[in-house]
This record gives sequence, structure tokens and C-alpha cells, in this order.
Amino acid sequence: MSRLFGSVRARATLGASLVVALALLAAGAAVLFSLRANLTGQADGRADAAAREVASQLVANRPYGDLDLPDGDEAPVQVVDENGKLAAASEDLERISGTGTDAVKPGPAARPAGGGSDGERPEPGETGEIDDEAEYTDGSATVDGESGDYRFAAVEVSTEDKGDLTVYAGGSLADEQSAVSTALTSMLIGFPLLLGVVAGVTWLVTRRALRPVAAITAEMSAITASEDLARRVPEPDTHDEIARLARTTNETLTALETSVERQRRFVADASHELRSPIASLRTQLEVGAAHPELLDVEGAVEDTVRLQELAADLLLLARLDAGEKPGGARVDLAAFVREELSQRTRDRVDVHTDLKSAEVAGSRGQLARVLGNLLNNAQRHARSRVTVTTRTDGMWAVLEVSDDGSGVPPGERERIFERFVRLDDARTRDEGGAGLGLAIARDVAARHGGTLVVGEAPSGGARFELRLPSPQSSAD
Repeated sequence: MSRLFGSVRARATLGASLVVALALLAAGAAVLFSLRANLTGQADGRADAAAREVASQLVANRPYGDLDLPDGDEAPVQVVDENGKLAAASEDLERISGTGTDAVKPGPAARPAGGGSDGERPEPGETGEIDDEAEYTDGSATVDGESGDYRFAAVEVSTEDKGDLTVYAGGSLADEQSAVSTALTSMLIGFPLLLGVVAGVTWLVTRRALRPVAAITAEMSAITASEDLARRVPEPDTHDEIARLARTTNETLTALETSVERQRRFVADASHELRSPIASLRTQLEVGAAHPELLDVEGAVEDTVRLQELAADLLLLARLDAGEKPGGARVDLAAFVREELSQRTRDRVDVHTDLKSAEVAGSRGQLARVLGNLLNNAQRHARSRVTVTTRTDGMWAVLEVSDDGSGVPPGERERIFERFVRLDDARTRDEGGAGLGLAIARDVAARHGGTLVVGEAPSGGARFELRLPSPQSSAD
């Protein structure tokens, strides 16, 4: 059961059925209420008409015995005097409730039936008044052995000869009860059938609508089982949410495939880069173990330093790929560059500076790695001069490192920022790095919300421009 209602199709069908059921219940109740009110109003009208017909005869001074009363099975009638005694009643009336008295046979009247002395019949004519308002009650009556429910209208009549009288006349509720019963029966039969149709149609429509989801699910399961990220889920020819889901899923798979492929290349390149210094160091140590006088200590130290630097680069890249936050320390680029340059002792060419105060927010350690990588790259390619400048440009702080070397061809200016990429003139193990410095520098710039690009320096060499947002623009 839990598996069934874990289905979107089942939940949609159940939800639609519940909504329709509530709507049908509300509509059915409204229909029954309206039907009952309408038919009850008709019964009130019949009862009122019958009561006023009898009341008009009383106002005309007709004796009780000569009253023309409706048949009891149509409209049972009672005439009750001001003392609450039954003065006249419909023929064959056997039982009544809901009126002024439950008596069914008239007793001795409080006044003479005709209102004159010595039994003289009064002259016809209007001698009273009929109340315009009638009161209605529910009741029942048995007439000639047939029982039924009625709406009774009570009409007040004032006469000179008979005094104050109340005429009770009933309107049968049989039609109302029959109509309501028929409507209720129809609803009890029709509503479940309608609910079944709604549930069936919703089930089929939902199954058809969710068929692409089943295809997407099956393909994703196959991709998971095969680990083949080159596969894609089918995209339906629609413009709905499912089509957008399929497109988004394929975009995610593409990004995941790119990331995994990039990770594979990274591991392969890292293994390749580590193999050379490790092999060189091992060879020197083995030769030194066999012939201590031939041990190249300086070469072993250089290989160890290369291993240390490469391991540090790989560790930093791993932290950057994991989304390490750069922090929010305030750094003045001018003072920062002076301090970093003062600690460099192995530069091949002189470094010239043109430093203006420009403040940024971020990780001082990561920014130091960026500056060091840019300077190392410039030192490898410069002929006689490296220049470092800092300045502000609107909402940006700018750091530039340029050299007077051969520069970077326009077609290679983006490729040099890829990991483990070295241009042909920098591929020697002695002079070229592992191809991670510029990649690290750009990643750090991006983590700080900035950019790193390369262009042509005034001297014809390469000019690397690092742009970082100032703390004011970051706060805004």
C-alpha cells in the first residue's frame, strides 16, 4: 500500500478523486437543500391557499356545518376557536399533530354555530377580518387510514359572531419527500460512478503524462549501472516541466561528464608529472648509495623542492575544487607586493615596480600564491626586465605583471590557463614548471570574484592582469 501511494500517479488520482468527491458532496447537498426548500415552499403555498379559502367562508358568516372543507387527503383542515377547542375539521380525519389541538372531532362550540338567537341563520355577508400573515409548522396527519407528513399553515380570523378563530390547513409533503428521495438515490448511484470515471481518466492521463519520466528514470538507472556518462536521457517533444527536467538532467550529465573527464586528466597528468622527479630522485639516491662520491646532492635537493612545490600546487587545486572560501581579510596590494618581493632571492632578472595603493578582501596566502606564480612565469620568459604595477580602476583593484619576453600568441592566451599545459618553448623540465601555476592563479582569481587575463605588454612580452573587486564594491 505504501508503495502504491508512493507513486505520483496514485497520489494524483487520489487527490483528483477527493477534490471531485468534495465538490459532488457540496453540490449534492446544495441541490437537495434547494429542492427541499422549493417543494416545501410549494406545500406552504397549498396549505396557505386552503386555509384562506376556509377563512373566507368563516368571514362570510357561514355556519361550521356548512363549511366547504377540502378533502382530508388533499389538505386536512382544522378550525379552532379562541378557547382552543376544535370547531370544525375535515371529514375522515383520524389523527393530527403540529397544529393547535390534536382533536379530530368538533365538540360543543363556545358560541352558536350561526351566531344568531333562537337558532336563526344569520344573513350572508362579510362580518370579520383575515390576518395577512400565516405561520407554518411541520406536522403529520392520518386521513382515512393514510398517514403522511404535512406543512400546516395557521391563519388567524376575526369574526363578529364566532369570535377569534384559527384555521389550520395542511399541504402534503409527499411530493417533496418523493423528489428528495429520488434525487438522493440518483446521487448515491451516480456519484460513485462519476468518481470512478474521474479516477480512471486521471489515472490514464497521469500515466501518459508521466511516461517520459519513466523513460528518464530507466535511462538514469542504466547510466548508473554502466557508469557511461556519455549517455543522455530522452527529451520529449513538449514544452512542459518534464521536458525542462530532461534538458536540465542532460545538462547536468554533460557537466558531470566534463568534470569527471577533467578529473581523470588531472590524475593522469599529476601521475605523469610526479613520475619524473621521483624517478630522478630515486636514481640519484641509488647511485649515491652505491657510490657516495657520485651523489649529486644539489640535484637531489632540486628534485625534492620540485616535488614539494608540485604537491603544494596539487593540494591547493584540490582545496579550490572543493569550494574553499577565500576569507575576507583586507589586503593593500601595494604593501603586499613590496613584502612578497622582499622575500624573493633567486630571481633571474630584476623586478621593477610602480605601486599605488589598492585594497582588496580575500586570502593573503592564496593571493601570495597568485603573485608568486605570475612572477615565476615572468622570470622564465623575460629577457632583462619584469614589471609589477598596482592601481585602482573604478570598483576594481588591478595588479599587473609584465615581462619583455616573446609574449603569448593570441591563439594560446586561453589555453595557457588550463592545467598541465605548457607552451612549446617552456616544456623543458629545467626551466618550465608543471603547468599548474597559471591554472591556480586563475582559479584563485575566480574564487575572489575577479578575473585573470593575459595580453601584450608595451615591451612586446606578456602582460598578466589580475582584477579583484574592492571591498566597497563587494559590500555593495
